[in-house]
Amino acid sequence: MHVLGCSELHSLQGRLRRIIDDGPLRVKTSGGPTRQVLELRYEIRSEHLVSPPEQVAPSCRMTSLAKTAIVGVGTTEQGEIPQLTGDEIAVQAAVAALNDAGIDKSQVDGIVTCKPPGGAPRTGTDESMCQLLGINPDFSSTLEYGGCGFSLHFAASIIEAGIANTILLTFGTDGRSRRISMAGGGGAADFAAPYGFVHIAGLASMAMRSHMAKYGTTEEQLGWVSVAQREWAVNNPRAIFRDPMTIEDYLALPYQVAPLRRPDLTMISDGGVAIVLTRADRVQDLKGTPIYVLAMAQASGMAQDQNPDRLERPWLAKIAQKLYGTTGLRPRDINAAYLQDATSVWVLQQLEFYGFCGLGEGGAFVAEGHTRPGGYLPTNTGGGQLSESYMWNWLNLYEAVQQLRKACGPRQLPKADVALHAQTHDFWKGAGTILSAHNGS
Repeated sequence: MHVLGCSELHSLQGRLRRIIDDGPLRVKTSGGPTRQVLELRYEIRSEHLVSPPEQVAPSCRMTSLAKTAIVGVGTTEQGEIPQLTGDEIAVQAAVAALNDAGIDKSQVDGIVTCKPPGGAPRTGTDESMCQLLGINPDFSSTLEYGGCGFSLHFAASIIEAGIANTILLTFGTDGRSRRISMAGGGGAADFAAPYGFVHIAGLASMAMRSHMAKYGTTEEQLGWVSVAQREWAVNNPRAIFRDPMTIEDYLALPYQVAPLRRPDLTMISDGGVAIVLTRADRVQDLKGTPIYVLAMAQASGMAQDQNPDRLERPWLAKIAQKLYGTTGLRPRDINAAYLQDATSVWVLQQLEFYGFCGLGEGGAFVAEGHTRPGGYLPTNTGGGQLSESYMWNWLNLYEAVQQLRKACGPRQLPKADVALHAQTHDFWKGAGTILSAHNGS
């Protein structure tokens, strides 16, 4: 892999300036000046994310074979499901995922379950799920914080270690019907609560204020994150919010925690999602169209306020560097991005730290329309957690798999071969995954 030298970088920047001088930027185009500008941006902005040439062989670009693949996905309706418990909802999703994979529950030799936020005691445990499903897997475990990316990485690691061959991953919640509260303490939150920071919206608003002060980002630019995801949700029958929303509609709404408005925050929902993950060398024996896990990486900011910058989470860039270094891919090779969006602010941060635009350019990037339908980087194409449903990023993985399978109907992307799924646990840690419809080049 070749890393640009100073003279080459200056030459590339000169080409970029000449293309920009040819005319104004436009979106919703498959070629011409706009695409050239964005591809050159990728080359310039992502060089620092790629490992040095001695660490990544020139021929490694998508040539290493994946060790695991997703062969089944299942979901339930979203919204309010008061007649079912969170575990019963998870079972519905699990049955759908097993049917999608074309396997019987007896063929599952591992299960990873996820405790839902604010769940009832013992909800989402491997004990309760295995009893409801009637299975005796060789391996079972429960993650206390099982946000989708972390559960996926854990299950893939278990398979790669040879402990299990096929793992069922489950998530189910009745949080909306039970009217759970997402306000809470614990850890660093105990120190922040006396100052009014009892919900993630408060700290997210502070992170956005920091971004605005440093880079001149505007509220209107931030609003395009939510507007773009609503445009995707319009064609998603699962989405809770499907009514069209313009940027004018967004700006007319009152603040929840300035500068954040209601569309900048998720809606607690009932619902479930399940995934079947297996060894990549077994996919030919199964019905489900395989989607390969090409690369996984994690990083954290666990020291919290002891870090130089807690709010903007610069450690996210470490995840991107590992992913791109492992696969030889660059941001321009990603056809769609699925970014954890408990708040719209998280989307701006991840667009920047995963190299899709420069630091401070996230606001302009979304305002130019690049994450919208027809844009250069389709993002959260099911509507994301801001419009579809708050499922701890599990539905974003479901949507990524379906897009790579070319199974998304009216919102299907014209090109969907490689996708990024990015998970965060607020200011604590993150997990990134590159998925592909093809196993190697």
